[in-house]
Amino acid sequence: MKKSLIYLEPNNYQNSVDLLEVARQMYADDAYETYAVSFASCCREAEGLFDYLIEVLDQQIQNFDIINTTNVLEELQQVYQFDSILIPATHIGRMLAPRMAMRLHVGLVADVTAIKHTNGVLEMVRPAFSGKIMAGIVNRGRIPVMMSIRQNVFTYQLGESKNSLRIEYHPKPAEKSKIELLSISEKEKTNDIRDSEVLVSGGGGTMRYFRRLKLLADEMNSQVSASRRIVDSGIASRSIQVGQSGKTVAPRLYIALGIYGSLQHIEGLKNVESIISVNTNKHAPICSLSDIVVEGDAEEFIEKLVDKIKREKRICHENDG
Repeated sequence: MKKSLIYLEPNNYQNSVDLLEVARQMYADDAYETYAVSFASCCREAEGLFDYLIEVLDQQIQNFDIINTTNVLEELQQVYQFDSILIPATHIGRMLAPRMAMRLHVGLVADVTAIKHTNGVLEMVRPAFSGKIMAGIVNRGRIPVMMSIRQNVFTYQLGESKNSLRIEYHPKPAEKSKIELLSISEKEKTNDIRDSEVLVSGGGGTMRYFRRLKLLADEMNSQVSASRRIVDSGIASRSIQVGQSGKTVAPRLYIALGIYGSLQHIEGLKNVESIISVNTNKHAPICSLSDIVVEGDAEEFIEKLVDKIKREKRICHENDG
């Protein structure tokens, strides 16, 4: 039976749990078991989802202590001989995954966005050449298969609750950390487009008036995002770029204004619930994916929708008064 280990990151629990979907797609109809490893209490929250919950009992190992975390995962691999190790591609995961691959002398596929099976062979798909192509990578080396997985790409659908077996693991004494924690300050709330339920997104067709998108976004209590063409033109920051070389988003509503919809952009829209496209070209690729297509000028659309929202808000306010 195949065994898959998933690293549960304390500050990114949901994205870690979603890696169960990666394991499901990897092994398809083959029998497999899932193991979660946690260095914090979130291991209890995973009960019923994994077959085994490995809770590492060493209070000295902090989330940022990548060296000792790597040491423990290496120990676990020696004990359990996992067939795959899955790590979320977060700031922590991008430091942890390559170190683990080096320790185990195996390859690593980073930023995986899809799992495929071609003629019975597993392919791990990731963006390459700055997101211009999608590369299908096959593991022809030794196990475990190691990968880091991009956030918001896979979504695990809860199934039948499992009878999770909890394992308390006492690792070898931790090395003295070379990192010293000087202070802790609460991080300011950031406007990450991946956290927004509604995105107002502009493409090349909005280059002339891209900043007007914020008028609509503010009325809808949402955020503005952009295609690569807008970012490459210097109009918008790369932090709000959607696509293979940007961010993968999963809002409830995605309003695509003047966006053509290249493969690179569409790859960033993995789990969007609804898409509204406004485009002068009704045959643009993004339109074929949209729930509603408005053929016309996006600037005019923004103006009329903003006016309508303001009018409706004013009516509601008067009725409440």
